Amino acid sequence: MTTIEAGLPATLQARVRAETAPWLVTGAAGFIGSNLVETLLRLGQRVVGLDNFATGHQRNLDEVRQLVGEEAWSRFRFIKGDIRRPEDCQAACAGVRHVLHQAALGSVPRSIEDPVDTHSANVTGFLNMLVAARDAGVASFTYAASSSTYGDEPTMPKVEDRIGRPLSPYAATKLFNELYAEVFARCYDFKAIGLRYFNVFGRRQDPDGAYAAVIPQWLAAMIRGDDVFINGDGETTRDFCYVANAVQANLLAALVADPDCEPVFNVAVGQRATLNELFESLATQLAGQGVNYGKQPVYRDFRAGDVRHSLADIGRAHARLGYAPTHTLQLGLGEAMPWYVDFITSREGVQA
Repeated sequence: MTTIEAGLPATLQARVRAETAPWLVTGAAGFIGSNLVETLLRLGQRVVGLDNFATGHQRNLDEVRQLVGEEAWSRFRFIKGDIRRPEDCQAACAGVRHVLHQAALGSVPRSIEDPVDTHSANVTGFLNMLVAARDAGVASFTYAASSSTYGDEPTMPKVEDRIGRPLSPYAATKLFNELYAEVFARCYDFKAIGLRYFNVFGRRQDPDGAYAAVIPQWLAAMIRGDDVFINGDGETTRDFCYVANAVQANLLAALVADPDCEPVFNVAVGQRATLNELFESLATQLAGQGVNYGKQPVYRDFRAGDVRHSLADIGRAHARLGYAPTHTLQLGLGEAMPWYVDFITSREGVQA
């Protein structure tokens, strides 16, 4: 199995290895968080993880432990805590140098159904983390922003300085994050960089639940032989970004030396695919794993709060951070597909 750190630029690997103080990853038991934990441990780092298991899973941490081995795992300290509790944030930030803040309640539909809980985790929790990181004197604070912030801005591709009106409570919370981070930078000389993720996918992405992301949700349905539902006509487009690209961006942002660096960056590939094209790609990739899905997708109404088209301009991240995505959609699917198939079939007792 290809590891993420093996694909990172050698110069970035060396810069990470040179760090001597612990890193903090919030949302450490989640999808992106667990991939960050794994990569940092493989690069010889000490890592503190914080998670309340609202959307993360112990199985993700168990998998990381198995993959990295006991010596590396001994450099990991886990805190079961909640970013909505200031004392948990303070305990997690104590003694760390870099914060990679991934903890949040994702999902546009979830936020429409429960805006209060989404706000509590994504805004109050975010502010608690900013305060704790500021008081701990961390060197950098890198956080998961979102492409949902672009809202109804029609410009394609999306450029960081042009955003529209948020289309969901989730998008509003992510805009709040950016505003708070910029205020902390101005008021407290605090280095905070937001990464606007565009549809990140990969190993340990949860296929369960009503709010599962499209790729694992569709794969689980295909492997079971169930219907795959597409919201709208299938011509909605997304810039799908493999998790290795997101890990690279986090490490680059945390270690950027420029004190005048911009506060937010797109993290994507700069290519888009329709949902119809994604469906065909998943069916083809599954066939290569011995799973033949013979059904056509079922189309239904567009989903409230969804953006119609999404494509990132990654020029700023390339120029200012040195970000260079290593995986297109197809390369990422090829690398992640064995994990998806193994996880879903073993969990559900389905023969691949």
